[in-house]
Amino acid sequence: MPERKRIYFASDLHLGMHPLEESREREQHFVRWLEIIRKDARELWLLGDVFDYWFEYSKVVPRGFIRVLGKLAILSDEGIKIHLFTGNHDIWVFDYLPSEIGLEVHRKPLLRQWNSHLFLLGHGDGLSGKDGGYKLLQWVFKNRVIQWFYARLHPNTATAFAQWWSKRSRIKKGLFIPFMGRDQEHQVQFAEKKLEENPEIDYFIFGHRHIPYDIRVGEKSRVICLGDWIENFTYAVYDSQTLELKKFLDQRGKIITM
Repeated sequence: MPERKRIYFASDLHLGMHPLEESREREQHFVRWLEIIRKDARELWLLGDVFDYWFEYSKVVPRGFIRVLGKLAILSDEGIKIHLFTGNHDIWVFDYLPSEIGLEVHRKPLLRQWNSHLFLLGHGDGLSGKDGGYKLLQWVFKNRVIQWFYARLHPNTATAFAQWWSKRSRIKKGLFIPFMGRDQEHQVQFAEKKLEENPEIDYFIFGHRHIPYDIRVGEKSRVICLGDWIENFTYAVYDSQTLELKKFLDQRGKIITM
């Protein structure tokens, strides 16, 4: 078996997003990718919004996603370390995935060092101090009292409401906002400010924006947005020396690079 030395990063699958037929197809594409990286992956980092909606009751979890969950369990059983950041769509991940799959859940950006490189990893939302409305909404979602009351709803009712809310939001705002320029992108602005505190950070890796980009900041650092698995099918891989942003599938499902 090849030496497991590569670390992979992906985000924003939004599994379960309407229409469900397209979500199932994208899930199958992602499972194919997982099978390929299974050969040499040391770690897999999923940087949020893997699910378009996820809420765990004490005895019930959302229906679906069985293919990707099963493949992640296989990778974990084989010794590949799997990490999951909660995004703004799957913020209500609690103990089911850690206990069933063995992955580790992260809820805030964190620093991680591999070899001589220092990484800052996170979903990439809420990085601007100016978006008070978004921060208020996140506070509501994270509030334990509100979570308790929400859990009193029947799962069918809660799931239907969440899917309606998500679909309504996309119709109103759209799924993709084009690149706004480095002076307007919150992730880039955050990285530039963070480098003033810690100039040793080599890589900032985020999801959330759904557009893949790789931008240099400071003297030696880079901000990488992972894109998504809805239109772009992009991911990043670190081979202990270099970090690359790559594309796995085009919109027709054809493998174009690996």
